[in-house]
Amino acid sequence: MNPIEAQVRAFLADQFPASTDAPLAADTSLFEAGIIDSMGVLSLVTWLEEAFGFTVEDDEVLPENIDGINALVRYIEAKQAAAAP
Repeated sequence: MNPIEAQVRAFLADQFPASTDAPLAADTSLFEAGIIDSMGVLSLVTWLEEAFGFTVEDDEVLPENIDGINALVRYIEAKQAAAAP
């Protein structure tokens, strides 16, 4: 497990206890599994910005960026790569 995935899993376990009810596959939809809802998205976006130091633009709050552990890891890595000099 890469460090970003570990951070994402730790955040989900802390903020959304339902994510620890059963082992969560990295490609599981957080919405379909009932782990996160619209209010949870706000918490997730705030955490992403604080933990990783980038701004999540409104047009980036899409399922392909935030609906699953793999999606979140790819999104975070892409934002970090875009910010690198």
